[in-house]
Amino acid sequence: MPRFILNLCTAPERRALWRALLAVLLIAITWLALSPAPPKTVTTGWDKSNHALAFASLAFSSVWAVWQQPRQWGWLVAALVGYGIGIEIAQSFLPPREADWHDVVADSVGIALGLITAWPITASAARPR
Repeated sequence: MPRFILNLCTAPERRALWRALLAVLLIAITWLALSPAPPKTVTTGWDKSNHALAFASLAFSSVWAVWQQPRQWGWLVAALVGYGIGIEIAQSFLPPREADWHDVVADSVGIALGLITAWPITASAARPR
């Protein structure tokens, strides 16, 4: 793993930046999910890939912001799946939005992708240099 990636993700002085990014992502994703008419320019072109990309970003950022140890990732998964379910429940009360359990599946796929992306970095950081 290149040193600059390890430093970018795991250096203690970067943790505040990861937390700020996580906060911005949570605000933006919540707004996009709950707004009656999100901007059409902020899309991948397929709703499920939008969900997967959003939650992959959340999972990857959350690793470096809060849960750097893989043994803690169960809590991370629970928190992000709960967040996704909460969004779907909220959407069921917000016309013209509607809840869709397929969105939670796409969120979960995104969470897995974010953690799979973070895994080699955590493994490299754990190796003695």
